[in-house]
Amino acid sequence: MTERAFDIVLWGATGATGRRAARHLARRCDDRRLRLAIGGRNREKLEALRHDLPKGGTPLPVLVGDSHDTAFMAEMAARARVIASTAGPFALYGSELVAACVENGTQYCDLTAEPQWMRAMIDAHEEKARETGARIVHSCGHDSIPSDLGVQFLQDAALARFGGPCKRVATRVTRLKGGFSGGTAASFLNAMRLRESDPDFDRLSADPYALCPDGEREGPDGPDRMMPVRVTWDADMQAWTKPYFMGPMNSKVVRRTNAIMGYPYGRDFRYEETGLTRSGIGGWWAAMSSMLFGRLFLTAMAIPATRGFLQRNMLPKSGEGPSKEVRETGSYEIVLVGEMPNGTILKARVTGQGDPGVRSTTLMLTEAALCLAEDQDGISVGGRFWTPAAAMGGLLRDRITKHAGMSFELTDTL
Repeated sequence: MTERAFDIVLWGATGATGRRAARHLARRCDDRRLRLAIGGRNREKLEALRHDLPKGGTPLPVLVGDSHDTAFMAEMAARARVIASTAGPFALYGSELVAACVENGTQYCDLTAEPQWMRAMIDAHEEKARETGARIVHSCGHDSIPSDLGVQFLQDAALARFGGPCKRVATRVTRLKGGFSGGTAASFLNAMRLRESDPDFDRLSADPYALCPDGEREGPDGPDRMMPVRVTWDADMQAWTKPYFMGPMNSKVVRRTNAIMGYPYGRDFRYEETGLTRSGIGGWWAAMSSMLFGRLFLTAMAIPATRGFLQRNMLPKSGEGPSKEVRETGSYEIVLVGEMPNGTILKARVTGQGDPGVRSTTLMLTEAALCLAEDQDGISVGGRFWTPAAAMGGLLRDRITKHAGMSFELTDTL
């Protein structure tokens, strides 16, 4: 890649998540002597953010433009080695930027959890990305790094211990403490609107292999359900499971990782992701209550009148996010249960400190951008639409373990 003006550009820097990402990136880039710029559509907000950022040796450049201005996006992409984006909903504000990065061979990462948009970007730009060398890595936040890198970590351990991969992995969200931002709410609201206008929305949402390449969209897993119709008992964890609203999204990413890496987990690999309560009648009722509440909420969001009421009175607005106390005291834990072909069970735990939807997410995005910028020699894949595990794997896992308050550990075998 020829010399460019910036090592990393953070696009969408003035939203709740973007502001946090800007602070982390400013500190980390100053330590690493990397050239950072922040960008967005509002100069006044960008200037105010720049004033509040940790002070480096030189003033931080500010790039002002519109997400739909293709000429501006092309110019920005041509000036950057890596662009990290927090400007969602990505289906509304991300397409021109991805196209520009692909055209200019610019590395790109974002926080999207919008599989319909991801599928559209892959279909439109995959071949060009191969030509230009642009590595496009979606879902580099809480969705879907813990799940994607967690499964890869567990499968690497299975290969080292037993000489082969787990045939099945069940990810259980055992703790999730935090809030969510206006950007996350906006993405969910946009998905509800798309469901009304796009006749293919429900089919793609339910397709477990929707993000896999053409000709590789078959496998043993059944439909992904945003809200399962029943709760289940997990014999390995000795507890009841409950719906986890991001499970379908994360599952699609994990399956794409397996497919585009040439099936290191096996072609018959099965994966599921749910929440976990506890044993006994109390655990069953907690799981059932969560399922019923979730179904009621999704039903309300599917009706325009009630969706509008919730948007006005309950959901965070654009630019809003959880309080500092919630950001700093939040945490999460997932347990991955892998089953070997002979029935042996291998378990791993992934934990994170800080609110998962804003603080931890921005730390993960920061390290993904730094990985793309600094670890070029260690990244073995070329231009394409990648998942975090397939593109960066252990390199990113080491970074987020050291700098993002996360841990990956094996727990036990049964």
